[in-house]
Amino acid sequence: MSVAHPAHHPVQLVLSRGLYGALAGIGGGIVFGILMAAMGMLPMVAMLVGSTNVGVGVVVHLVISAILGAGFGLVAPFTEFWPLLGAGVVYGAVWWVLGGLLLMPVGLGMPVFQVGQMAVMSLVGHLLYGIVMSVVLFGFRRRAGHV
Repeated sequence: MSVAHPAHHPVQLVLSRGLYGALAGIGGGIVFGILMAAMGMLPMVAMLVGSTNVGVGVVVHLVISAILGAGFGLVAPFTEFWPLLGAGVVYGAVWWVLGGLLLMPVGLGMPVFQVGQMAVMSLVGHLLYGIVMSVVLFGFRRRAGHV
């Protein structure tokens, strides 16, 4: 009778994919957060939880980054670098539309789908997020032997 290696148990695999994704999301969120800080956007992020404090904005942004990264880690089946990177770029673009153009404006009582200079910079940030998150996730998966 053979016993499955604990690292290959389905529950363990799902947990590790989610955890690696969350950590990769934080990595992408840090890079995106630097851009947001330079543009003065972090107080607006803090407004999602009733604050305008930059530190609160950083925490909210990183929590969202981790949640989105965990989701990506769970659903991205790609184990090769280029397909994973491509999926990360698409994921970032999708979250720009969902988060930056729809959910955040709704949460702040602002008009939705407004594309101006800030929205374009937000797109750049979301794409950077997807790129960095994918690269970090690939590294975690490679190190864990999932590649």
